[in-house]
Amino acid sequence: MGSGLSSSYMNTLNSSCITETMLHSNITDSVTGGLNLSVDFDSPVDYLIFIFQFLFATTAVLVAGPVVITILVTRALRLQNRFIFMLNTSICDTLVGFSVYYVGLFDVQEGYPSRNGTYNMLGSLLGVNIMTFLFAQFDRYFAVCHPFIYTRFITRRVVISANVYCWFHVYFQLIITNFLPLSKAIQLYVFSIVTLQVIVFTKVVMTIKLYVVARFQLERDPPSAEKESNKESLKIIIFVVISFLVLWCPSFVNIVLRLVIGRGLTFKNEATNLFAIMARFNAVCTPTVYLWGSPALREAMVRTVWGRVCPRCKRRIGSCPTKGNRKGRPMKIH
Repeated sequence: MGSGLSSSYMNTLNSSCITETMLHSNITDSVTGGLNLSVDFDSPVDYLIFIFQFLFATTAVLVAGPVVITILVTRALRLQNRFIFMLNTSICDTLVGFSVYYVGLFDVQEGYPSRNGTYNMLGSLLGVNIMTFLFAQFDRYFAVCHPFIYTRFITRRVVISANVYCWFHVYFQLIITNFLPLSKAIQLYVFSIVTLQVIVFTKVVMTIKLYVVARFQLERDPPSAEKESNKESLKIIIFVVISFLVLWCPSFVNIVLRLVIGRGLTFKNEATNLFAIMARFNAVCTPTVYLWGSPALREAMVRTVWGRVCPRCKRRIGSCPTKGNRKGRPMKIH
């Protein structure tokens, strides 16, 4: 419950502390019905912010989107449970990229009172990722440490149901909360902060546990394709969770500071919110880690996406000489 609500109200406390001048601006905008850009273009910094937001949105879509397409069209990947979790988070990351075209380029402030907001629908995508990563960690733990139980009970249908539940959990709570009075919504937000601390602690413990498994337990197993696959999947989930927490926690800490001691940073809108930008940067970081850690995903993407967009690039990758292939014969991508 905490992940969905906390991501939904990530900007609630910041928005509630908006000054009277900004409130007057909100009323004026609502009367005129205009949608201003995120910056005024009065200084070079404004131009840099606007260009950065556009490039960031485009990068997120072009990095996460192909991962979604690759997994969907490649049956060998879809049959593996770990790629189902990758697919779910990559869908979220792609939608985050598209959302930046709105929250990053226009004057948008989520929360209460909101300004051109989306009722936290876009911000809640981070909550879906938090839930998905947690399920993925437990999936990898049982797959490696309890393979017999995993093979018998953790079927593909169970994994798909867990991913669907992540969306239902977050957005069902968000819809219910949007119909509550502001005072009740704030109370739920406080409760979600406490619950989220438990979830984050669980993720940290699971990350340490998975690292110990990857570092010591798998090293004792005899060489096999299954061992390499397990090592690869553990490496990916460990790096993804660590990077997600590093980029997301500053925003969480800022919210807690404003909630507990009434201090913290406030920003003009989502485009200038440094902490929100860091959290959204996971939309680029996460699929990049997937591509870095999974040769099978890279090979499938070259074949199904970029190889079709740029056949010359596909031939170049396929014919690139390596240390063991000095004559430039086609190299098999692992």
